[in-house]
Amino acid sequence: KKKVTSLCFVYFSLLWQCFRALCCKGPPPPRPEYDLVCIGLTGSGKTSLLSQLCSESPENIVSTTGFSIKAVPFQNAILNVKELGGADNIRKYWSRYYQGSQGVIFVLDSASSEDDLETARNELHSALQHPQLCTLPFLILANHQDKPAARSVQEV
Repeated sequence: KKKVTSLCFVYFSLLWQCFRALCCKGPPPPRPEYDLVCIGLTGSGKTSLLSQLCSESPENIVSTTGFSIKAVPFQNAILNVKELGGADNIRKYWSRYYQGSQGVIFVLDSASSEDDLETARNELHSALQHPQLCTLPFLILANHQDKPAARSVQEV
């Protein structure tokens, strides 16, 4: 009888420790969130990139005409990415969405025409000089490297 009582105490003690570990510590601390802006010309691959990072199906990707916001979860942080459409008539409004950004992703099509590449360069330089972005980290992605017409990073 004494053995059964001590065994029950051990099980109860283990059960209590598990219960406290699961229930009494409260919710896990929130992951930090960072607000980024993703820009680039139409067709550069911004939407595809974010869909891939969010593990979404690549089959239903539609080019962004205005802007969209995606939360990209990582183990230690969440990136809230504002993707801005890259059409000529939308680019003039990009700066209205820069406020509060903590970083910039600039996507360019490395297989685009010389004219489009020059336009992308101009937009990148404009963003790099913008007062709300000039001190932020920039990630520049040369997309479409798998295409035959793709330029190397040095050429871009």
